[in-house]
Amino acid sequence: MRVLVVEDEELLADAVAEGLRREAMAVDVALDGHLASVSIAANDYDVVVLDRDLPGIHGDELCRTLVDAGTARVLMLTAAAAVPDRVSGLAIGADDYLTKPFAFAELVARIRALARRPREVIPPVLERGDVRLDPHRREVFRAGHYVRLTRKEFGVLEELLRASGGAVSTERLLEKVWDEHTDPFTNVVRVTVMTLRRKLGDPPLVRTVPGVGYQVP
Repeated sequence: MRVLVVEDEELLADAVAEGLRREAMAVDVALDGHLASVSIAANDYDVVVLDRDLPGIHGDELCRTLVDAGTARVLMLTAAAAVPDRVSGLAIGADDYLTKPFAFAELVARIRALARRPREVIPPVLERGDVRLDPHRREVFRAGHYVRLTRKEFGVLEELLRASGGAVSTERLLEKVWDEHTDPFTNVVRVTVMTLRRKLGDPPLVRTVPGVGYQVP
């Protein structure tokens, strides 16, 4: 999944982003409301972790923008812990509210829970043919045998399975599995698909769709 962390405390933002990347998430960081607005306009995020008291554009205004767009889920992460603060944050349209200080494991669990609630219904375990992918346990099995994948290989396979047989473009895979710092002209998707195919074994699972991208038919 792809996550945007909007937090003006740079050390905290970087620590949260690095921790989420270790959980195999593609993470971008914005240190103020204006930068966040630019990222939100340019990218398709699954979850936005949003501080409320931001310089530039206030977190509440960003939240309203996201709610109106109806795309990313919003998790407010803020020091405003009083009940009226939590109530007002949820009333604005935030999907969840977590106060500082927080346990990182809880943050990860809440992000994953929000990502399982997209506009379309997606099952918690993805299966196609003899392949089974569990996003929560981060496990992949083919014909009952465990397949050890890197974080990026896992992310690519997850996006392909979520497409339910449809083709997924290289641009879409870059957007959802990597982050905004990735060179759009890189061949990293092709290389990752090659190693993914090798690890999944025969018969070949991932099909190239010429001029489009990849699919698991």
